[in-house]
Amino acid sequence: MADLLLTDIAKSYGSVDVLKHINLDIKKGELIVFVGPSGCGKSTLLRMIAGLESITGGELQIDGQVVNNVPPSERGIAMVFQSYALYPHMTVRENMQFALKIAKKSPAEIAERVEKSAKILQLHNLLDRLPKELSGGQRQRVAIGRSIVRDPKVYLFDEPLSNLDAALRVATRIEIAQLKEAMPDSTMVYVTHDQVEAMTLASRIVVLAGGGIAQVGSPLELYERPENEFVAQFIGSPAMNLLPGKITGTGEQTTVEVAGGGIAVSNYPSLPEDMGKDVNIGVRPEDFVAIKDGQQRIFKGKVNITEALGEVTLLYFEPQGDADPVIGKLGGIHKELRGNEVELTADPAKVHVFMNTQSLLYRDKEIKEIATKAH
Repeated sequence: MADLLLTDIAKSYGSVDVLKHINLDIKKGELIVFVGPSGCGKSTLLRMIAGLESITGGELQIDGQVVNNVPPSERGIAMVFQSYALYPHMTVRENMQFALKIAKKSPAEIAERVEKSAKILQLHNLLDRLPKELSGGQRQRVAIGRSIVRDPKVYLFDEPLSNLDAALRVATRIEIAQLKEAMPDSTMVYVTHDQVEAMTLASRIVVLAGGGIAQVGSPLELYERPENEFVAQFIGSPAMNLLPGKITGTGEQTTVEVAGGGIAVSNYPSLPEDMGKDVNIGVRPEDFVAIKDGQQRIFKGKVNITEALGEVTLLYFEPQGDADPVIGKLGGIHKELRGNEVELTADPAKVHVFMNTQSLLYRDKEIKEIATKAH
């Protein structure tokens, strides 16, 4: 297995820049997930690693070797596509061993690799079936098995679960997680638009936006400490609420007067010169709690719609002006709140503060030093 090093990678189609200044160090054994909105370039970046797209600028290294101009077949990668792309006239066994036969491996080695991969993926009872006799999830496992038998340096997955129904997606996602545990030294790069896949599978998530990288970090780092408003609202469902306000207190904690009369206290630190500056505070729907006697409210609004999901209820509040509607998520069933005014607050540890779309925690070295003391 191998390390991948992307240095100042760029991709352009004529005068249109799709990706620029992509710098990423992927270590052996990591499962890296690319996420981002449609058109952000995540599949293009994956195809550049695979050699299926040319690199306009920068340098790509696999295991220390520059591979910008190396053909896909010589890069030591295996790719699992969105479509299964199985040969319909071949059995599972024949599909899995086809690439090894082309590579002129010995029959004994081919049989050994196929049996080993089939055992990992629980395909040993299906080896003599044709693809048409398999379910969607089984076909995708065969496609993955076809990659495993090649023993590549890097595995690439391009939205491999998007063609499956909801139940199969869950089952196959678990199987991919188990596959990674069975192959701890394998290096994998995975593209998806599904946040659940990203959060549950990734060692680190790479959030792509605007042709570049918005943030790289572990799933919990991105969820708990987003660097900017884009990541804050992209990671998590429903998205983080952003409420405008002005800083009225600075130091190891920041106090913000929220539009509409609320007061928010955050454990994010700020400097004296920040006093009076415009900011957005961010609170995830699940971090809002109904106000109790004596607590200072952050937000007050009328509930338009409630969605009772069993363990939780989503509260959709009337939009205020041109702002996005605020969403709260309370434990239990709260259908009785529809049409009523509700006051919400949040723990200061769960209140984010963004100035000029950037989190105060990542603004500069001085702020980070204060943040270390505060947390």
